[in-house]
Amino acid sequence: MIISASRRTDIPALYAEWFIRRIHAGFCHVPNPFNPRHVSTVSLRPEDVEVIVFWTRHARPLLPYLDVLDRFGYRYYFQYTVLGYPRVLDAGAPPVEVAIATFQQLARRIGAARVIWRYDPILFSPVCDADFHRRNFARIAAALQSYTGRCVVSRCTGYRKTTRRIHTLEAQGVPIAIPDAADPRFLALLSDLADIARAHGMELVSCAEEADLRACGVRPGKCVDDALIRQVFGIQVTAQKDPGQRAACGCVVSKDIGMYDTCTMGCVYCYATSSGVRARRNRRRHDPRASSLLPLAGG
Repeated sequence: MIISASRRTDIPALYAEWFIRRIHAGFCHVPNPFNPRHVSTVSLRPEDVEVIVFWTRHARPLLPYLDVLDRFGYRYYFQYTVLGYPRVLDAGAPPVEVAIATFQQLARRIGAARVIWRYDPILFSPVCDADFHRRNFARIAAALQSYTGRCVVSRCTGYRKTTRRIHTLEAQGVPIAIPDAADPRFLALLSDLADIARAHGMELVSCAEEADLRACGVRPGKCVDDALIRQVFGIQVTAQKDPGQRAACGCVVSKDIGMYDTCTMGCVYCYATSSGVRARRNRRRHDPRASSLLPLAGG
């Protein structure tokens, strides 16, 4: 079983203590996002976990616990977002200098092959136009050279909760555009980003992208990646596509142990948080000693 920790929230940044307590306990409880009274017991015992995939903006709170994971024999790698967007878009993300330094520290600790840089999602605005992306991406790529070999890009997805926040920003005078995959401006940007990535020893791959971007130098990627797992850890895991993800997503089957509406990073484009107020309230309800991230329904 592959554990995803987590597409739904930033466990390394916000819930590292809870996670390591669950590692010691050997299990956690995860309610179904669409039916919270249906609760799964997920084994976290080393013999049951093939790989853990961490998703994060800020891994520093988890770093002190990596020795525990290594001692117990867990295999793990990181999908690590470093964007450097203006604060109006990324209110709670760590400063880009902190994100880069922590990324480097992590890569030195576990190896560059196990830390994947995410520059996603890409959106356009007067505060982050195409030229901003070129300069910003080049600066981060230079800093992460030799600390990773892969970068993941994607377009912002117009989920209802995302669109609502975008409209709020537009009302405040910050227009935002979600790029179309056929937009020449977007395709030219991707070609340039692919060139920059190659110049710094990285391949550029896409995430859940329906359009074929290989002409831009961007091949389809998998974030939960059986080929990467085989290459890095020397084990064979399922190649079955995860049916719970979007049609264009190439990820293989994994079990997510996070919960929606628990991330307080405040990213405008976030698909996992419907309300900042609700996320902050849920974070206050969190008990790091509990078996689930939030109190269970009826508990």
